Amino acid sequence: MMALGSIPQQDVFQRVASTKNEKTAGRGSIIGGCLYFCFAFIPIFLAYSASLVDPDMVAKHLTRDSQHILPNLILNHSPFFVQVLFFGALISAILSCSAATLLAPSVTFAENVLRGFFPNLSDWQFLRMLRGVVLVFALGVLAFALSSSESIYGMVENAYKITLVAAFTPLAFGLYWKRATSQGALLAMLLGIGTWIVLEIVAGGHWFAPQFAGLLAAIAGMLLGSLTPQVFGLQAHEHSQTHTRHAQST
Repeated sequence: MMALGSIPQQDVFQRVASTKNEKTAGRGSIIGGCLYFCFAFIPIFLAYSASLVDPDMVAKHLTRDSQHILPNLILNHSPFFVQVLFFGALISAILSCSAATLLAPSVTFAENVLRGFFPNLSDWQFLRMLRGVVLVFALGVLAFALSSSESIYGMVENAYKITLVAAFTPLAFGLYWKRATSQGALLAMLLGIGTWIVLEIVAGGHWFAPQFAGLLAAIAGMLLGSLTPQVFGLQAHEHSQTHTRHAQST
């Protein structure tokens, strides 16, 4: 879920979208994937160290909230200088990830969705609209975080579920399947999200993983929408021709 669901997210996709050529995009993605193993090793090593240094504290927080193990290890078994470094880095990481994760969908929504409804906006007007989208998204995320009983890990896990069922299939098929169409992409998103939400509410993941069912439904929707007669939307080659004509005219 996290491997495929992270591909359409900004932390991976921006490495591809912001590079100067295809080789750099491929190398950047591979290097970033290798660095993930290094970053993941650090908290695993610290948590294992906590079980050796203070096993009673680890056992107590495992029954309550395992997220408290690492902060308590730093507070109780490290000097003040290390505490300053740890919590400073923690706050920096939270703010950095929050800013990037908030800006990425806001810019994507404003540029790819709202701009189509307001094509004659000036740069200043678009900037004001983008600021409004960021504010609305921030308020929505804040309301969700305050009303949710999930841990930070649980909320991040749910974010990967959404991109898995809604964005991975259109992205993968759009890149590697020549017969992919916008109708298929839209149907894949609708079926993927719909199946996932229904199973989350009805089954709750007790008998089948809802996000995996949503992924299968999205693939079926992509195939069905692309291979059947096109009622709406453009085919992939028509999209490229449209972009080519627009680039030539500008």
